[in-house]
Amino acid sequence: MKVWIKYYLFFILFLLESVKIFPQTNLIEQFELAKQFFEEEKYFDAVTEFKRLLFFDSDRQFTFTANEYIGQSYKMGGKFSESAIHFTLAEINAKNVEQLYHAKIEIIRVNILRRTTSRAIMLLDLLEADKRFIEKKNEIYYWRGWAYIFADQWDMASDAFSKINPEHELKKLADKVEQEKFSVTFAQISSYIIPGAGQIYTGHYLSGLLSLGWNILLGYISINSFVEERIFDGLMVTNFLWLRFYRGNIQNAVKFAEEENRIISNSALRYLQFEYKGIKP
Repeated sequence: MKVWIKYYLFFILFLLESVKIFPQTNLIEQFELAKQFFEEEKYFDAVTEFKRLLFFDSDRQFTFTANEYIGQSYKMGGKFSESAIHFTLAEINAKNVEQLYHAKIEIIRVNILRRTTSRAIMLLDLLEADKRFIEKKNEIYYWRGWAYIFADQWDMASDAFSKINPEHELKKLADKVEQEKFSVTFAQISSYIIPGAGQIYTGHYLSGLLSLGWNILLGYISINSFVEERIFDGLMVTNFLWLRFYRGNIQNAVKFAEEENRIISNSALRYLQFEYKGIKP
């Protein structure tokens, strides 16, 4: 039993000495190897090697950089929660204001991508209020605009980009999307007033005309039943047919408006993904 304890203690001492010796001889090589994996887009291997670097980096020389690369690797792999954790560790270990700002922006970009918009906006508000970053106003507005784009709030995005430049490319895109989108409220209200009007407004002419036709027909049958004192028939038609078609007409108007708006927004997002040349989240 004592022999095993001796070997165990020897192993612990050897491990501790290795941690001390490793950084002095191999830390830079380890960093270059991890960085090479990252540049070759071997992100799983990059994460492994950067974590190995952090383990042996007893003097914490690479704490900020390694966590920043790990965060980027996880981000490229779509693991946004893990990415945010390591960008936060990079933020905690920032050695100067520039590194601190960079880490904070990366956390915001991850929140934009995973559509936690309220969190992204809150962090942007804190950045904008911080006097250390007074010269970064335009970049803060830029990411604020992107946060609103991913939240499908194109009017708010336009306002953010306009603070950078009234002729900003993304402001013009946001304005174009906002102008093309249909008003869900108008589609709903118009269908209350004239059945089928909401569908016609969104370009679904056949559905709108059918809805209008059915409502006119059933309304006529219902009213005529009451005029001819066929009260039971009138109630049956009104409750089970006319009101059903009337409510369906309103629901369809809202659904069509929302679907068309999604198509318009997705088209803009595809443009941003494949054709926009600026910095993206």
